[in-house]
Amino acid sequence: MRRGPGFALVAGAALALLLAFLGLPLVAIFVDVPPADLVGALDDPAARDALWLSLETSVIALTLILLVGTPAAWMLATRRFRGRSALLTVVELPLVVPPAVAGVALLASLGPSGIVGGPLGDAGIELVLQKAGVVVALTFVASPFYVRQAIVAFEAVEPRLLEASRTLGAGEARTFLAVGIPVARGGLAAGAALAWGRALGEFGATLMFAGSFRGETQTTSLAIYERFATDFTGALALSAVLVAASAAILLATKLLTPAGTEVRRAAG
Repeated sequence: MRRGPGFALVAGAALALLLAFLGLPLVAIFVDVPPADLVGALDDPAARDALWLSLETSVIALTLILLVGTPAAWMLATRRFRGRSALLTVVELPLVVPPAVAGVALLASLGPSGIVGGPLGDAGIELVLQKAGVVVALTFVASPFYVRQAIVAFEAVEPRLLEASRTLGAGEARTFLAVGIPVARGGLAAGAALAWGRALGEFGATLMFAGSFRGETQTTSLAIYERFATDFTGALALSAVLVAASAAILLATKLLTPAGTEVRRAAG
């Protein structure tokens, strides 16, 4: 198929415009303020507390997402049943729900006056305005990014591999662990990276459900918002850390899991 030079120029210009639009704001974070000033802003104990809290809670949230989301995605990927589309919609809905709505939903369901707030309180479990609430908020908003990608990755696994495993006497659990996860590992890693990046940058649901208390529930995103009006350099410094961390996560995924490319291509 011949490719006309005219359209190639238009597409190239569109790509250049897209890259400039997406890349310029991110680059500006690092060039607007001298590096020494950015590093100095991170000497603030509150900033370090926020960074550590974001790392700690996002890792816990990601661990929960992997433990629950992986077998759940396998179930949705390997079975066809009535109501499956509705379940997929429930899984994907947090992707498009506004952050403020997510926070209200968490309060309405898990808050002291929420649907299950009473039983949680009777069991001595406190989530609202607590570090555990941060983990809950991060898990809620980030899990769809992993689960949806995991479903696509599992659906791309060659059915003959699964059939061969079952023919050789392996049960579904062993097939899942020995065939499904290794073959789909690229897509799973990509989904985990997206979920982790989303958790690191979460703001709205965390603010409404867990609040913003320094050293307790104030994540990096919340610290950036607090500093925006009074310490813009500090806000830039924390923003630079988040951008660098997110870029490192994505780059590491691409370098360490080349198989993910094949999985995603097969899924497409």
